[in-house]
Amino acid sequence: MKSSEPEFITIGKILAPWGIKGKLKVKVVTDFPQRFTPCSKIYIKRQPMTIDSTHWHKGKAIIKLNTIDCIEEAQRLNEQPVEIHHSQLEPLPEGQYYHFQLIGLEVWTTQGVLLGNITEILAAASNDTYIISSAKGEILIPAIEDVVKSIDINKGRITIEVIEGLLT
Repeated sequence: MKSSEPEFITIGKILAPWGIKGKLKVKVVTDFPQRFTPCSKIYIKRQPMTIDSTHWHKGKAIIKLNTIDCIEEAQRLNEQPVEIHHSQLEPLPEGQYYHFQLIGLEVWTTQGVLLGNITEILAAASNDTYIISSAKGEILIPAIEDVVKSIDINKGRITIEVIEGLLT
């Protein structure tokens, strides 16, 4: 594990109990929804739990955990993140990165000007947008080939091409 990698990675958030038998409605925030299949190991409050059953309802996962059997127990988990241990991460194809790997990276222009650091990433269907914290405030950078020229996780930097209108 690299020192920059968090030990636990959020893959969802518990929204509410579902029914009276301890099921939970979860907003899924992973590109790998199969993480919510039965027998999958997840962590809530850093405690390991196993998913007994899953079904999907309006884009949300409805999960039953091995240790939660009533609505009272389910209510105690409201608003909690659903996490996996870093050892459970899927390897990504070359040139693709997890958001946690990009947060904190320095953003440089191809002309060698430091703009700031990535503080947040907005995910969208078309492309992600990197939010850069700079001395002049927030800068929004689209994560597209025309702009992002290189990402070097080991050096902690992203190099971008400033296209017309990007920084105005």
